[in-house]
Amino acid sequence: MLYYISGGQRSGKSRYAQDLALQLSAKPVYLATSRAWDDDHRQRIARHVADRDARWTTLEEEKHLSRLDLAGRIVVLDCVTLWLTNFFSDADYQVEQALALAQQEFDLLCQQDCTLLVISNEIGMGLHAPTEAGRKFTDLQGWMNQYIATRADKAVFMVSGLPLFLK
Repeated sequence: MLYYISGGQRSGKSRYAQDLALQLSAKPVYLATSRAWDDDHRQRIARHVADRDARWTTLEEEKHLSRLDLAGRIVVLDCVTLWLTNFFSDADYQVEQALALAQQEFDLLCQQDCTLLVISNEIGMGLHAPTEAGRKFTDLQGWMNQYIATRADKAVFMVSGLPLFLK
């Protein structure tokens, strides 16, 4: 089962996914994809860690999610945006290369017999990115979001902490 949960920054995506995971399992997995880029980002990571209690197993993997044994587990993947950032920066900001690698890795991940709750940001709904790299990443994010959403069994768009059920 694949759940796709998207929305803007601070829209309630993580809280929704975590609550759903705890409804589905007494011992869910939180799969963190973020690199700690700076002090502000380390603080955000610490806040997310503090949101979870002892029921959670936390795994960290920046890119190669399919290498983890997730069989039979309920997994919150948080988040596609940070995961894609890792591919994008490692591919020297080449959108096509980053997209192909991310799609390939996502397909491998989906071959595992687990329930995935995939969190992603809708970044293309705000201001037009002022830099070329920002515009490229917005395109990359949008294409990957579409790729995941079409494969999802259920899709939810979060707005102001409220879920809008897309499928």
